[in-house]
Amino acid sequence: MAETIGFIGLGAMGAGMCRNVARKHGGPVLAFDMNPAALAAITEATPARSLAEIAETADVVMLSLPGGKQVTAVCETLAAHGRAGMVVIDLSTTGVDEARSVQASLAPHGIAFLDAPVARARAAAEAGTLSIMVGASAALFARVEPWLRYMGTDVARCGEVGCGQVVKLVNNMLLFEHVAALAEMMVVAERAGVTNATLLDVLAVSSADSFALRNHGMKAMLPRSFPERAFPSTYAMKDIGHAIALAEAMGVEPRLPRVAAAYYREAIAAGIGEAYFPAILTLIEKEDGR
Repeated sequence: MAETIGFIGLGAMGAGMCRNVARKHGGPVLAFDMNPAALAAITEATPARSLAEIAETADVVMLSLPGGKQVTAVCETLAAHGRAGMVVIDLSTTGVDEARSVQASLAPHGIAFLDAPVARARAAAEAGTLSIMVGASAALFARVEPWLRYMGTDVARCGEVGCGQVVKLVNNMLLFEHVAALAEMMVVAERAGVTNATLLDVLAVSSADSFALRNHGMKAMLPRSFPERAFPSTYAMKDIGHAIALAEAMGVEPRLPRVAAAYYREAIAAGIGEAYFPAILTLIEKEDGR
């Protein structure tokens, strides 16, 4: 009989991931979220009444939560109500040390833990085409990879527990830096007489082409579309903080991350911190050209 999977956290990314798991898995899938509306929207899975119910029932538990604090709290409940042999797959983005601490706290209970943060946008979560970066032993990765492929087309083992978070934080930090650099240069070019549309079209076939340009530049920054309930600057600052801490722990001075962080921090101070993070473009547009 196929394993029972529990999915905890049905937000912007978790909802799509849970739907894909429920559609593709051959066994029962339970879902839980503190928000009753989010739970009711997932009709493909069976709603659970509590975290404890999932802990007592599921063989595999997947987490898609805002950060390390929430992951730690949920895993305390899983440890209290779960059983030996359970596997916990954390799809959230947390600090590296947080992932390793959670693994250490679950191990005495016989519960396996791996970090598997995801990349790409909400549309990829809905389509099941995420990139998933995994920190796990080779044996555990081989066991969980089929479940991860319910949600992602690109699934890579990056090393032992915590290494998935290392790669995800590096990925996000580079993206945030690129979006900040792109925002600056879009304003420069426009003030110098080149329209944003022309600039991005030319850059897309030149050496400055990138995922950030084609997605964040063309789809958000060009039309000035920065909706809330996407990935906001408040979330970006969480990941930037983890990336800076990781760099410092490794003996590297994170100069560029600190510069990028200033933009996202300013967006929060300006009251647009909950808008899609490329909205930092609007801050630069308001500058006087200094």
